[in-house]
Amino acid sequence: MSEDQTMTPVQDTPAAPDPAFSDPAAREPVGTEPAAAPRPPRPRRGLRAALRWTAAVVVFAAVAGGTAYGLTEQKRSDLPGLATESDGRWDYPVLERPALPKDAPRPFDQRNPAQAHYADPRALVLPAPAGARPDPGLRTDGGWMSTKSFLAQFEADEREDLSTDLNDAGLRHITGRAWTMPDGTRTRIFLLHFGTGAQATAVADDLADGTSPQRYLRGAQSAEYDEYFPEDAHGADVTVYPFDEPSPHGAAHVRQAYLVAGDMVGLVIQARKGTAPAVPFQQTVALQSELLG
Repeated sequence: MSEDQTMTPVQDTPAAPDPAFSDPAAREPVGTEPAAAPRPPRPRRGLRAALRWTAAVVVFAAVAGGTAYGLTEQKRSDLPGLATESDGRWDYPVLERPALPKDAPRPFDQRNPAQAHYADPRALVLPAPAGARPDPGLRTDGGWMSTKSFLAQFEADEREDLSTDLNDAGLRHITGRAWTMPDGTRTRIFLLHFGTGAQATAVADDLADGTSPQRYLRGAQSAEYDEYFPEDAHGADVTVYPFDEPSPHGAAHVRQAYLVAGDMVGLVIQARKGTAPAVPFQQTVALQSELLG
């Protein structure tokens, strides 16, 4: 990605809703598994963080009565935490916001008190960067993921309760994408779609608070708030809880972030043997935030 990458304006065009979008996501029963090895007690739930984050990598500006959006150009030196040409950023394609049904508002429009995303959730998933290989271990059915695939990201003793919480909150769909980079960094992105912003917020509270995750990811020894995630990449619409696995790591170093945007909850996981680099994680979370905002 060049230092002064030109980002062309993007027009949102009306689109009829996808029939598949109205179908509930397939939910597979959660199987029983042997009990996991004892872990330290889960930390007490704290107050939700006041920090709100939006991406600093690209900025969408609303024009023409909120129906058209353009991507503004920025230099690397303008991007918090991502300032140098050798910083290790991945080469993502230019982002485009997906089309909306005719007259449908954006999730944070004043006409949308439920903070609903009317675009197809599958079009809100961040595309893979150049050089990525699709991860065959995480499959989708027409872009949708099963509840079982999402639950499999967590330790076995977390899954039954989490499955109940998702059903009680009115989970509508799960979508996502997974890929592996040439250096072995594995990325998994999940977007969970609920009926309202209040339902999504309740699930987000069950997954993480401002200091630590409330559910244990499979393969992560522990997690703590990522103080190195750039604080000046925040805004009013998308809330991000970034976490890092402190040393000593397990078989792989795991980074994770929960995103809350209206009626959507996102989970970004990056893992790599040895050390998972910080910059691609920050970049991936920031760009996924942009698409949800």
